[in-house]
Amino acid sequence: MKTGTTLATGALVASVATAQVVQWDIVRRETGPKLTRRAGTFTEVITNEVLRGGYFASCQVGTPGQNLTLQLDTGSSDIWVPSSESSVCDQTSENQGCTLGSFDQSASSTTTTVGENDFSISYVDGSHSRGDYITETFEIGGATLKNMTMGLGINTDIPYGLVGVGYTLNEAIIGTTHSSSSQYDNLPVLMQKQGLIATNAYSLWLNDLDASTGSILFGGIDTEKYHGDLTRIDIQKDSQSNAFTSFTVSLTSLQAVSSSGTDTLSSTYPIPVVLDSGTTFSYLPTDLAEQLWNEVGAVYYSQVGLALLPCNMENSAGHFSFGFGGSGGPVINITMDELVLPLTSGQAVQFPSGPYRGQDACQFGVQNFSSESVSYLLGDTFLRSAYVVYDLVNNQIAMAPTDFNATASNVVAFPSQGAQIPSATAAPNQAQATQSTTSGSGSLGASGGFQNDRENAASLPPAFDWARIAVMGASMAFVMVGSGFFLLF
Repeated sequence: MKTGTTLATGALVASVATAQVVQWDIVRRETGPKLTRRAGTFTEVITNEVLRGGYFASCQVGTPGQNLTLQLDTGSSDIWVPSSESSVCDQTSENQGCTLGSFDQSASSTTTTVGENDFSISYVDGSHSRGDYITETFEIGGATLKNMTMGLGINTDIPYGLVGVGYTLNEAIIGTTHSSSSQYDNLPVLMQKQGLIATNAYSLWLNDLDASTGSILFGGIDTEKYHGDLTRIDIQKDSQSNAFTSFTVSLTSLQAVSSSGTDTLSSTYPIPVVLDSGTTFSYLPTDLAEQLWNEVGAVYYSQVGLALLPCNMENSAGHFSFGFGGSGGPVINITMDELVLPLTSGQAVQFPSGPYRGQDACQFGVQNFSSESVSYLLGDTFLRSAYVVYDLVNNQIAMAPTDFNATASNVVAFPSQGAQIPSATAAPNQAQATQSTTSGSGSLGASGGFQNDRENAASLPPAFDWARIAVMGASMAFVMVGSGFFLLF
């Protein structure tokens, strides 16, 4: 998945491979990628290219290994790499080329083509990647997998590839053949089969927006990276295929909490939401998103499909409480410093008029999605505040509030194939979380605490000169879900 968001660039560092556990640590830094080995561990630099819309991992493909930096994504399921023969990798005065690396299959002795012209992903914004399925040697943090199936983007206009770690039924080949028999062993499945991890499961710790560390840990959990206890909830099957294809869970409550009060936000619960590290923002039903905007005084601009608010709202003391799996299920609090994101990568754009005149404009981390045909998304603006364990064998998710900037570590591996998530208990009442409408308070009692009693500007959108920032805004409105994009405006 990807979004065209704009944040400060950084770096993601260090993968550690131990018995039954493979870990990628996330660190922001300015140095270029490199690979080092220490006694008993393997350290790999991965780059946090948030300007490109997500977390990127440095890998090696082929024999001898070729260095590529690929986007890490829990919301899709394929590895694909841009071919060095693709025109998108040609450097010109108008094109930087594949600056994160490309793959030259003629320079590898282990490339085998297993699906000529079978790889194809297309997006609503017109971008695409097409080519062959190949098998290759694939190295992550010193852990080497043989015969890893991946797409080779020969005809593509996307200058970087992707590492998808979702369900195999979400692989792009199934969208091409329309047959579940086409699925293959993707990265986490092959890691288990080749003995790197005991079971198909991993945990994600993104840490806070300004942090320098985080990790994705295959085959285990780290009990020092969260507060309280892990609570597990069931993943939902796709309503059309009646199969597990994405990490969809039930959002059963949402509250706005500040010094001036607590508001229960109304909607038709439970709401299916996909936990997706490849999406920078979170997308909720319009009726629910509008209530969040009203609480914080965000202004919605239909021209670009974005809700904006003053950048200094990141200092607001209010938070939103997301509840899952009914009463007794996990509750994750999201503070405003995780929900206020820059609008541009260059000079800040200021509100031209109205109550916010002269203040820098930022994007609010929760936007709206009006389609009822697909699940909604909780992306990085949510996931940074949650420690999340993905169990693809038992089809469960476990969550707990993250421990921001934790320095201690206590890795606990899954002991065997199909073992339950360590240290997690089941949400006791998720079976009773049925479709119903929660009325909510409707009074915006918490808004005063969020906005420090400033005038609510949500109904007074000033007129921006969107022609000046249209290029920046347009790319922010496309979010890829699985193997396709959904247009958000």
